[in-house]
Amino acid sequence: MSKKIVFAAISGGVDSAVSAALLQKVGYEVIGVFIKTWHPNFLQCNEEEERRDAMRVAAHLDIPFLTFDFEDVYKKEVADYMISEYKMGRTPNPDVMCNKKVKFGGFLKKALSMGADYVATGHYAQNFGCWTPGFRVSNTRNWQSYELKKGEDQSKDQSYFLWTLNQKQLSRILFPVGHLKKTEVRKMAIKFNLPVAEKKDSQGICFLGDINLKEFLKHYIKGKKGKVLNTSGEEIGYHNGVVFYTLGERHGFTITKKSPNDGPYYINDKNIKKNVLIVSQDKNLKNFPAFALGVKGQGTHSSLSFSNFDLVIKNTNWISKAPDEKKIYTAQIRYHGEFLSCKIRIVRQDIATIIFNKSVLVASGQSCVIYDKNICLGGGVIV
Repeated sequence: MSKKIVFAAISGGVDSAVSAALLQKVGYEVIGVFIKTWHPNFLQCNEEEERRDAMRVAAHLDIPFLTFDFEDVYKKEVADYMISEYKMGRTPNPDVMCNKKVKFGGFLKKALSMGADYVATGHYAQNFGCWTPGFRVSNTRNWQSYELKKGEDQSKDQSYFLWTLNQKQLSRILFPVGHLKKTEVRKMAIKFNLPVAEKKDSQGICFLGDINLKEFLKHYIKGKKGKVLNTSGEEIGYHNGVVFYTLGERHGFTITKKSPNDGPYYINDKNIKKNVLIVSQDKNLKNFPAFALGVKGQGTHSSLSFSNFDLVIKNTNWISKAPDEKKIYTAQIRYHGEFLSCKIRIVRQDIATIIFNKSVLVASGQSCVIYDKNICLGGGVIV
């Protein structure tokens, strides 16, 4: 019986390197792939260094090494999308779009066209129905559906970024380190004598790295000084452009009227047309005052739940089946955010209402991801 062929994305980091090594260990024919993406000319780029590390990993494992160029896809579907969303005052999640359009869009499609049976990445998530503990791929004919489960290491779980995956994609995706703790992955990297075993984890936006987002956006969006108001309507400071801020932030704007006893101020809402930020010392602001409600709705693209504790999501994707409207689930409205108890009401195929049992502060454009215990059911983009 011929070996199954896996195109393993090798980024130059430890997680993808261990993933490739584990696949090889259990008998797959592994082909390493480095994904090349777009970087702006004003941003320091370490892509060649990462590619060299990926090549060193492939050479160490004695596997073929390819480079897939998805610069155009990344620029259009991730970078341009992120910039356009911020221009409209929303808060997008570029990592979600990167996974959808690049890793499990362009990469998966090209790999399959070249004869791959599967693609693999170093995500901390688990694909039940394909990749199971013990490093065996189940016979897909025996599975009615695939389930996306949280990574075993809750502090590293990346299922939040994968809510757009569907059954067809999951039938071809492996997450070799999803059932492991990060500490175990590090130990395995040393055991396999991988050249990146001691390398630090990358941070920041998918492929772009740990960048100052506001500085990045200023190259594409012109800033405009505006007022910072408290929830009584009093002007207490200024900012450099409302589109550069998101709800819950406490940095980047200036408070000019502040007493020695004041704590930090958080952004509770924003008005795009008037270029106004509304702040308070209450991070969650459960009792939103009448003044702020008057400002909100005159051009704001943020979304704040303050009465019925609900929000609307669009572009919904349910990975195996739609949620049961009678069940209680949990929702995550930002990566590594609190898991909030909720119910789901399906409005139509691509729209749903999420009903919470307490008020939540959320920004339009963010991903709201729904879980049934440790199973990621899917999610949508907050309207």
